[in-house]
Amino acid sequence: MDTGLRITDTNSANDSKGRALGFEGNDFLYVIVGIVAAIGIFLLLYGMFHAGLAAAGGIAIPVFVIPTAWVMLFRRGKPDGYAEDFFDHFLNREGFCFSPDNQNPRGAPAACKRRPDHAAQ
Repeated sequence: MDTGLRITDTNSANDSKGRALGFEGNDFLYVIVGIVAAIGIFLLLYGMFHAGLAAAGGIAIPVFVIPTAWVMLFRRGKPDGYAEDFFDHFLNREGFCFSPDNQNPRGAPAACKRRPDHAAQ
């Protein structure tokens, strides 16, 4: 009674992109690069150019916060392409139509309006 099927063990680790510092795949690199760049900018401004503590910190903090916020809001626990879909929806909304005359205003229903001369056809 040979069914012709071969059963083999699988390695589910191949399906995962891996985890580091609690982030999937290479997402931790954005955070690490942000930390290193922020520290470097802070030391450069405060130590070498003798900028004030608040000025150096004010310039360096966004260098860390922006990539970290990007990862936390748009990458962590989200499917691939989430950020692109989010910004596409935010900028275009639902009412997009290739004909500018038929374009719905922001907040209008999602269908293209038909011109009256095409309604009879």
